[in-house]
Amino acid sequence: MATLEYDEDGRLLFTEEMRREYTILAPQMAPYHFDYLIQALNSEGYNAELLKSEDYSLIHEGMKYVHNDMCIPAMLVIGQFIDALKRGDYDPDKVALILVQTGGGCRASNYIKILRKALEKARLSQVPVISLNPRGFEKNPGFKITPRLLHKLHDAMLFGDTMMNLTLQTRPYEKEAGATKRAKEEIDARLADYFEHRRIFTWRRAKRMVHFIIERFRAIDTHPRNKPKVGIVGEIYVKYSPLGNNSLEETLEKEGVEVVTPPLYDFFLYTSTNRIIDISRYGGSRLEKWLWWFIIWYVEIRRGKIRKAMREAGFEAPIPFKQLKKLVDGVLDKGAHAGEGWLLTAEMIDLIEHGAPNIVSTQPFGCLPNHIVAKGMFKKLKSLYPESNVVAIDYDTSASKINQINRINLMVSNAFRNHARGGEQT
Repeated sequence: MATLEYDEDGRLLFTEEMRREYTILAPQMAPYHFDYLIQALNSEGYNAELLKSEDYSLIHEGMKYVHNDMCIPAMLVIGQFIDALKRGDYDPDKVALILVQTGGGCRASNYIKILRKALEKARLSQVPVISLNPRGFEKNPGFKITPRLLHKLHDAMLFGDTMMNLTLQTRPYEKEAGATKRAKEEIDARLADYFEHRRIFTWRRAKRMVHFIIERFRAIDTHPRNKPKVGIVGEIYVKYSPLGNNSLEETLEKEGVEVVTPPLYDFFLYTSTNRIIDISRYGGSRLEKWLWWFIIWYVEIRRGKIRKAMREAGFEAPIPFKQLKKLVDGVLDKGAHAGEGWLLTAEMIDLIEHGAPNIVSTQPFGCLPNHIVAKGMFKKLKSLYPESNVVAIDYDTSASKINQINRINLMVSNAFRNHARGGEQT
């Protein structure tokens, strides 16, 4: 067991010795993205693993150590961590945990401390917790976000969004069952070696990889795209995580629709934009404001090239973030950025305006901000877009899966009815 070191506030540090000896466990929060994020970490000398247990009973493990008014994502993530440690799959004296921390006005920013408290209750206080964040909230001697690692994480996000978009546009129409899955496996095998480099900037390399991904999906033989489109929005965890939303994507595709899920990178650009908004309204460093503008500009240049390549190959591409942000002008103030804030409403408007007026809004128990910017905006959206067909699905400890499916099926039935009448643009 490594020597335990603490900072002046009593926080257990992840040390250089731990970096050499410990396994870093991460929760599976977005299946199209997190495998690549783990590969990026491991390419920089860490030993990271992704927890892929998908049994919803994990929530009961989380409920043992988390107050019952905490949101479902916290219970699931913490339950997944503690379950892995208690099962004996890992040595608690040789393991660390890592969580993404955005720093916004949401309990997710406090998951780190809630997790540490849960570990103490479970008598696992010797397990260090690492915060993966862009703002330097917590520093650890053995974990540093270097420029090269940051750029690799950026590439991982780009690849994840690209894979998600292409998979969702291809899988429902494949002529040969499993063709999309095989394409993804082939691409994943290629990406396994992609991050093993020592460059900081890899624009040409990334461009070649993106074109390979797009062309590989383009080669899949498909039927014409003519199914109703159903969008998924909501709280960041239950929107992407099959564990958090009872495999919503799979459920919808079995109902015969095409799923449209907004890019994950938009959420991180949203958090960056919110910092710019706060500085503009309440004061702050102009240098910091300029830095966030530069980051968004740089990311959007990279994403713009991918969007162009997707369109040229015959696929639909997400709209630019700048355009997405404008969609809520006159609808919701951009100062509403607790949780998913104005982004959630912008995503719903984007889906409606681009041929997916059927929307499932995933709302976890205990997430008041998202209930406000989701359910609270339904009436406004209906007045602006009468064709919208939106359903809110609550995910909590007492929610019945049968009730969730019944509500989804009702929305899907309306989607097919509207689609048959030509109510959607395909």
